[in-house]
Amino acid sequence: MKHINIPVFIPHLGCPNTCVFCNQRKISGVKNFDIRDVKYNIEKVLDGIREPKDKLYTEIAFFGGSFTGLPRDEMIELLELVQPYLLDGRVNSLRCSTRPDYIDIEVIGILKKYGIGTVELGVQSMSDKVLQLCNRGHTAARSEEACKLIKESGMSLVGQMMTGLPGSEPSDERYTAMRLCMARADAVRIYPTMVFADTELEEMMKNGRYIPPDREDTVDRVADLIEIFDANSVPIIRIGLCSGTELETDSGIMAGGYEPAVGDMASSRVILRRIMSQLVPLLEGTDRQNGLVLRVQCAMGMTSAVSGHCRTNKKYLRRLCGVTDLLIAENPEFSKYDIKADIVNK
Repeated sequence: MKHINIPVFIPHLGCPNTCVFCNQRKISGVKNFDIRDVKYNIEKVLDGIREPKDKLYTEIAFFGGSFTGLPRDEMIELLELVQPYLLDGRVNSLRCSTRPDYIDIEVIGILKKYGIGTVELGVQSMSDKVLQLCNRGHTAARSEEACKLIKESGMSLVGQMMTGLPGSEPSDERYTAMRLCMARADAVRIYPTMVFADTELEEMMKNGRYIPPDREDTVDRVADLIEIFDANSVPIIRIGLCSGTELETDSGIMAGGYEPAVGDMASSRVILRRIMSQLVPLLEGTDRQNGLVLRVQCAMGMTSAVSGHCRTNKKYLRRLCGVTDLLIAENPEFSKYDIKADIVNK
């Protein structure tokens, strides 16, 4: 079944806090918000849908700000505005994104009443040190409590986390991933940190208090998280910010270069790690003078990940292991990151 999100971006609305990394107007591409535009934009998307209803699952998603931090009358006004779409069946559910410190029993009751089925929670990190350096304004314990309330309500929980934040080591990020798994997150999003203009993070970088991870470091960090979530059967629904003209051309990105393919690059890195873990023992006593032929079985749709983003895995295997030919075969019995590597000619 095809899943369609109809986004309603509310940049910074409902959020009294300015985290050091945050510039929601750059991230979303939305400079202003007018509630009068909401209905028009929803209708425009719905009118463009051509697939039969029984083959679609459609959600209206309140993204960008901290939805549940809006004044109650404004939040309820938005929720009431979209109720007709739920009642006439054109929309199946609603979702919203918010902060851990704006989730409590009262808020949960309102969200449930108006048909919110999924809450995306901006956890970002489960390290109090990192949260403090980022001026998040809440603790890791508050994040865990919010996760618990959402799960106990019966709504789906999507955890949002970041890599490369100030003070964050790879071990902090792996710990955050494990805590989200333990909180029984239904899915996650992973966002490598980018430095936007007009943020405190830009100032921290300029005066040497923050050094952004380079691309290789970022790919390794994200690959670590993919392995954790894969091992715990937690789907990753996005890695990195959505591609779009605003991000791809905007000089407001000061560092942490926007890389639309970071997810593909990290997935390829996971596959390469698994190939190497099987290949290295096979290389002992193998004559590589004339090159090797390596056969790799992988899951359906993972051929490009085996080859690597821009063929990086192929190049690596050739340079370091003497693999001159890489034979890739998809196996319908394999899960996403399963591989089996064999040397054809020893």
